[in-house]
Amino acid sequence: MRIDVLGAARALRDDGSPVDLGGPRHREVLARLVAAEGRMVTTDTLVDDLWTDPPVRAVGALRTFVAALRRALEPDRPPRNPPRVLVTEGPGYVLRLPREDVDVHRFQDTLARARHDSDAVTDLGAALAAWRGPAYADVPGSAWAQRERTRLEELRLEGVELHARILLDSGEGAGLVAELGALVAEHPWREPAWGLLARALYRAGRQADALATLRRARTMLVEQLGLDPGADLQRLETGILNGSAPPEGARTTWTGPGVRLGPRTTVALARTLALAGGDALVRSRRDRLTAAQAAERTGDLSLTARIIGAYDVPAIWSRADDPEQSRAVVTAAERTLTALGPDGPADLSARLLATVAVESRSADLSGTELKRAQQAARQAEALARDLADPALLTFALNGVFLQSFTRPGLAAVRDRIGAEILDLTTRHELPNFAVLGRLVRLQSASALGDLDAAASHAEAAEQLAAATEAPLVSVLTGWFRARATAARSAEPGGPTAATAAAHYRAAEDALRTAGMPGLHRGLFPLALLGLRLLHDRPAPTDPHLDWGPYRPWARPLVLLAQDRVEEARAALAAVPEPPCDHMQEALWCLTARAAVRLDERGIAARAETALRDARAEHAGAASGMLTLGPVSRYLAEAEACTGAG
Repeated sequence: MRIDVLGAARALRDDGSPVDLGGPRHREVLARLVAAEGRMVTTDTLVDDLWTDPPVRAVGALRTFVAALRRALEPDRPPRNPPRVLVTEGPGYVLRLPREDVDVHRFQDTLARARHDSDAVTDLGAALAAWRGPAYADVPGSAWAQRERTRLEELRLEGVELHARILLDSGEGAGLVAELGALVAEHPWREPAWGLLARALYRAGRQADALATLRRARTMLVEQLGLDPGADLQRLETGILNGSAPPEGARTTWTGPGVRLGPRTTVALARTLALAGGDALVRSRRDRLTAAQAAERTGDLSLTARIIGAYDVPAIWSRADDPEQSRAVVTAAERTLTALGPDGPADLSARLLATVAVESRSADLSGTELKRAQQAARQAEALARDLADPALLTFALNGVFLQSFTRPGLAAVRDRIGAEILDLTTRHELPNFAVLGRLVRLQSASALGDLDAAASHAEAAEQLAAATEAPLVSVLTGWFRARATAARSAEPGGPTAATAAAHYRAAEDALRTAGMPGLHRGLFPLALLGLRLLHDRPAPTDPHLDWGPYRPWARPLVLLAQDRVEEARAALAAVPEPPCDHMQEALWCLTARAAVRLDERGIAARAETALRDARAEHAGAASGMLTLGPVSRYLAEAEACTGAG
């Protein structure tokens, strides 16, 4: 099975024959799931993306489209067997296909590889040639498709330029003149394209035409934009005039494969860069997976285990930044564990098990996967304790922490884990994980409403971060201080709600570029909702707020704030149980509040049962980043609604 969206959306069987996907809506559903790149898309998001003004039976229509697509994509699937390609996951759907079987994913991966390895130039040329037209060409009117088309067109242009640059750097490329001429004609503001065209002309022995091309670029930029050409174009013009333009085989701006790094060096560098945050964090995760895959290809089992287990970067959040990548790491670790067998080296097994526990973030798992991850955490901890290796035990305890969100009300348990991590790292001088210990204890104190203790841990974490060059810590502690301001805004004489909102907004601005999308998405709207609940105000209804993964739980309250009572009731009926993550108490409290407002006693009773053990905690505060106020407040409302109080 292959799916293509670089052009009109289509699916092809292994023999190349087309799959009848049905009508335009069917193809758009499939295309929207392709755009999610293996992430779950909620039913609500799909409805909003498919219809500007959703009809009353939109959810039913969507389910009909999905059922038809499943029959088309897996025609031989037995009736009661679960689908393997278009899968139901949580409150939505996800497309499960290898990335190489989807043209847009294959293109993006090839481009990423070519940025760092010029040997991928042939694959990049093939990936560019596979474009059949604008991406998602048969979904012209949808806002999501327009955003994706714009993004992918920019990547395509980057790919065309990179392909030409690699060929020119290697002494080839004289035949690129026509292609690059068309590129600058269609996109005259892309300075790199002008430079590449001039180089191709020069390589073809057309020095005068190369200089004329650079003069045209200069004239256009000066007369139409009031800008002088950049330094690269100026240097190229001087070089051509002097006869010293880049010779064949020279690398002008290539920084990739000058030195080939093996998997050991790659993972060590990635481990170091991970602490820097931002683009460095994103790149480190990608390079880590590349190193693991390279190690697997060697066939050296011990090397593979060491490379996979070497990326012991502290992790504080229970939702993965890149779930697909995390799944790939977990799969590689489990594959290596199986190959090592029960008699494999204990230290390697412990590191692999800890990797499974850390990378299997609880918010992204099914029930079976969650149990497997929790078992891996326990096994890693037991092995590490037997080995008396403090660094390994600390890594294992990080996995135990991330798997400790099995139910609401476990802040005290997590505080004990954080205390042991802090004790180990202080005694054995492991500063990076000492930061983790402080942040775990900050979150736990925040959940228990002890803002003084949490503030003390925040200050200590910032001091450690200054010594270890970990800029992400200040992003997290900035959110904690906004959370504390929000809590105080509900107290007599405290700051205003507007001040608290401004603090949240400043924290959101810092988080936006931190390289942690699993943490970032939806956090700011949830914080604003919590602030409004603290002040007994309705939910925010700004349509531009991106609720991210928290949308199903916020939606009933947003609809109630718009006086759309029956829609709110339907939305509440569709709300799933919250995932086992940092926000589960908050999401249960949102469910309880909506159930009480709508007098839905059965749902209120479910929320009451779930929240009972968290009575002493503060909703959302386990994140250390926001608060909805004491859980006891929502629990009392639910008990009054159900008559259990």
